[in-house]
Amino acid sequence: MNVDYKLVLKDVDESYPPELAPEEVAVYIAKKKAEAYNEAHPDEIVLTADTIVCIDDLILGKPETPDHAIDMLKRLSGRMHRVITGVCILHQHTYNLFYDVSEVFFRKLGDEEIVDYVHQYHPLDKAGAYGIQEWVGITGIERIDGSYTNVVGLPTEKVYQQLRLLR
Repeated sequence: MNVDYKLVLKDVDESYPPELAPEEVAVYIAKKKAEAYNEAHPDEIVLTADTIVCIDDLILGKPETPDHAIDMLKRLSGRMHRVITGVCILHQHTYNLFYDVSEVFFRKLGDEEIVDYVHQYHPLDKAGAYGIQEWVGITGIERIDGSYTNVVGLPTEKVYQQLRLLR
């Protein structure tokens, strides 16, 4: 199935109320992103998403500095964490909101591996300071329970099913 689309980038404030559960945070930010597209025609479909990493009920967003990224990866090393992607599909003034959760298990990473990864890949634009499709994900993840594409940043399986309902 071919779909005509256009990619539109906007700066959106990704802050959220502190009382929200992690799943609610991801959906809340995805909806904020959709609301930024107020110029969309009602027949257009606006698809937005936001991915967060959560360990011990602590949300790890995007790191602010390389040292912050190193600290995040040290926290994730040898542990299981959850990757939660909130999705918003806006169509005909209706918001369809949902999320997906994947459990990711990292092997114990060495300090040198973490530092080298951060300095080579600069993961400051990634929740939890890593990309599963990059070196640290390819070599450091032992197992995933759930959707791989969710960990990449968009649970395409669920998105596809929701878009099919719009036919």
